[in-house]
Amino acid sequence: MGSKTNNLWKWHGWDISWSLVNQPSKASNINVLLIHGFGASKEHWRSNQTILGQYTNCYAIDLLGFGKSSQPKALLDYETKKENHIKYCFDLWGAQIADFCNTQIKSPVILVGNSIGGIASLKAAELLDRNCQKTILLDCAQRTMDDKRISDKDILMNFLRPILKTLVRQRFISNTLFKQAANKKTIKQILSKAYPSGKNIDDELIDILYKPSQRKNSAEAFRGFINLFDDYLATDLFKVVNCDIHLIWGEKDPWESLEEAKNWKNNFSNIKSLDILEGIGHCPHDESPTETNKILLKLIQDTK
Repeated sequence: MGSKTNNLWKWHGWDISWSLVNQPSKASNINVLLIHGFGASKEHWRSNQTILGQYTNCYAIDLLGFGKSSQPKALLDYETKKENHIKYCFDLWGAQIADFCNTQIKSPVILVGNSIGGIASLKAAELLDRNCQKTILLDCAQRTMDDKRISDKDILMNFLRPILKTLVRQRFISNTLFKQAANKKTIKQILSKAYPSGKNIDDELIDILYKPSQRKNSAEAFRGFINLFDDYLATDLFKVVNCDIHLIWGEKDPWESLEEAKNWKNNFSNIKSLDILEGIGHCPHDESPTETNKILLKLIQDTK
């Protein structure tokens, strides 16, 4: 079993929480960085980091606004700039990841991202260029609510969309929505949908999601994210990322379409593989860690 260290890194004045698992007695030249999804944290890799760390230097990081990292207040596009306010977006998280790799890892890296962590990984891969060896995306966010994905033919959505945007800009509304979601009962209900097999939904997992949601400014990243109606799509970034990309997908993901992932594989030459986990949902690394770890290790160890 590798040794684990927990650390804080100062980034533009903010605290960024990260961890490392490796085996100092068996020095490895392979570096892996795990990037969590929306509402999660580096602890969501509870069944992966320790396994991968037996063969690699396996890092995990809390994106700004999540986990134990700083939680600055959200700044929306139309709002006046204020101290300690920030725009939560993929440029922000991509820059955070790239800077972490350049200043803390200081060697070529393999990025592994789940859900919105996949988009952040792709943006970081673009910034890192040759210092990103490959990117592995687990049920990467497809961002179906982005303005660029709304069809002109969807009359009802085009009518309701301006109303929805106006409502979620209001902090009291976003805070109310967050409070309704940030309780153990609701978290368990969401997990039951995200993990259709029901495997590994336990008290530890609920606490991994619940405890960060009780911090003072925990609702701010939520407000920032639900107001991201015009940001990168994965397909935008596939076109500019130079490294190989690999997809791992839960067959029964309720939010990110497997059919769309198959289309990505067929239409982008830098997507080299698509591994599908039968009966598994949005978070295969935690719902089916044994199978996911086998795929990850093969992809990692095949890195040239």
